[in-house]
Amino acid sequence: MTKSKPYSLHATGIEKLKAHLAMVLFAFLIAGSFSIGHLAAPHIDPTALNAIRFMLAVLIMGSVGIVIHKESPFITKAAWRFLVLGLLTTIFFVTMFMALKITTPVSTSAVFTLIPFMSAGFGWLFLKQSTAPIVLFSLGIAAAGAIWVIFKGDAHAIMDFNIGEGEVIFFVGAIAYAAYAPLANKFNQGEPLLHFTFSVLLGTMICLLIWGYPALWLTDWIALPLIVWIAIAFLAIFSTAITFFLLQFATLRLPASKVYSYGYLTPSIVIMYEGLLGHGWASGFILLGALVTAMGLLVMVIAPDS
Repeated sequence: MTKSKPYSLHATGIEKLKAHLAMVLFAFLIAGSFSIGHLAAPHIDPTALNAIRFMLAVLIMGSVGIVIHKESPFITKAAWRFLVLGLLTTIFFVTMFMALKITTPVSTSAVFTLIPFMSAGFGWLFLKQSTAPIVLFSLGIAAAGAIWVIFKGDAHAIMDFNIGEGEVIFFVGAIAYAAYAPLANKFNQGEPLLHFTFSVLLGTMICLLIWGYPALWLTDWIALPLIVWIAIAFLAIFSTAITFFLLQFATLRLPASKVYSYGYLTPSIVIMYEGLLGHGWASGFILLGALVTAMGLLVMVIAPDS
């Protein structure tokens, strides 16, 4: 069993570069889930959708693990670690959908921009990772660009942003998600990356099944339209199994604040996807925000970790 390196400070320059590239791919895959998920959302309960996507992701990742390693990829040693990480992931997804029922995607996206800063705090708390001032500055620049894109360059909309019940609910999920990366780093005991990823997916699936059992039971799976099954397949393979693998890969090589900063690319990539799908392109004024985000992330990549 080949072990992975459990702490980012041991990663070489090449390994860190690979981690940055992994998170760029992560952002592109996550952004794709917004467009296809939007098409499926009206036809299925979101809790049932998330539960079934993780069930399929576990099946896929487990099969890959058996083929590659000729053994079950489940890690039995201190298995409670994966229930904790799975619970954090479940809280994030559940609160996100709860919030979207009573607030707007714009508001939830604005709350999402707080995650890299909170993750930097958790990185210090759990791993004693310090964050260089230049990194915090670059995160601020990237966040400003992302907010500009999210609010479509409307300064009045930004000023009118109100914190309501939905924003508070999703803030709880954002805290859980911010804690995930440093805790995953802390909990890793040198296990193979695929094994660790599978075990986290399994822990998340268990938590989601407990939470979403009523919705799973009440869903008429046979009557679901084809777009739902296409969305489930995409979410399970690309936006769950592969992205969790990429996230875990980067988590073991980069500080938590840098890992989550790539979420700032998501609004800009969604705009690009929508344009390619023929839904119209954003104005150059909005694309300016995307450029600011990219420049902030570039500074972050170059900047030292601490």
